Amino acid sequence: MGLNKNKIVGYTALVMAIIGSALILIGVLKYPDYAIGFSIAGIGFYTIAWAFNALRGRI
Repeated sequence: MGLNKNKIVGYTALVMAIIGSALILIGVLKYPDYAIGFSIAGIGFYTIAWAFNALRGRI
């Protein structure tokens, strides 16, 4: 299985989007008092994953 740079960046973006979703869900479902902090951190993970996805073809 050959992984080039673009596939690694794509997998990284997918994992970061999953972590961002998990953070948002943990904040909303388990810790509603701290939901805003968890949501901001999750949105941060989404933006970094979006930037990785945008750079995927240019690396």
